[in-house]
Amino acid sequence: MPAWMSDLRRDGFLGGRLQLWQPARGYRSGADAVMLAAACAAEPGDRVLELGCGAGVASLCLGARVRDLRLTGLERQPDYAALARRNAAESGIEMQVLEGDLALPHADLRGAGFDHVIMNPPYFLGGTPAPDQGRATARTEETPLDLWLDAALRRLRPKGWLTVIQRADRLDRLIAGLQGRAGAIAVLPVAAREGREAGRVIVAARKGARAPLRLLAPFVMHAALRHEADGEDMTPAAQAVLREAAPIRL
Repeated sequence: MPAWMSDLRRDGFLGGRLQLWQPARGYRSGADAVMLAAACAAEPGDRVLELGCGAGVASLCLGARVRDLRLTGLERQPDYAALARRNAAESGIEMQVLEGDLALPHADLRGAGFDHVIMNPPYFLGGTPAPDQGRATARTEETPLDLWLDAALRRLRPKGWLTVIQRADRLDRLIAGLQGRAGAIAVLPVAAREGREAGRVIVAARKGARAPLRLLAPFVMHAALRHEADGEDMTPAAQAVLREAAPIRL
């Protein structure tokens, strides 16, 4: 058992609606997971798969906003998968958590089709790995982004929706990987402050659709033009999403 499993903390999400266990040291989900959940347009009764679910934060934020979903998470690190199951159970949200590598067909997913697939692939291609193995695995790409997209599209039903959050400088790879397989692509740039370049993008695409790509107005996280004091300075839109469980409509 890794050391962090005995050193956990409960983090609040959605204005305290969810209290989820995460490592005190190591990889922890934050605003990106909440934004990913908010951008998924799932409706009650839909089947939703999260690839690389970690401790379950994105799926459980989605489940807290939209009731009666059939949630499934796939996570290759067994300790994080166990944490996701614990978080789901303590939150009273039904979620199946499978252990496995998305690059390898999982027996429980063969033949399964989902209305939505959500994912937050690792952002970093290389560099010095984090000292904590779980954090390094979650943040550094080992499985190429193309394989993430392949796995997601295989599991989607026809006309199902894929929702991804990723670094803005990888948008070209996302669009290239979707070419000819998914359309109705909506790209939402996410900028820290007004006038700043987007650091993240949220991309939604519909399997088998042919509608043209749309580039949306940026979603701005902070109200002030620069960081001048400690404390939150979120825009009303960010406050609504991160604290009040509002959706992001793409």
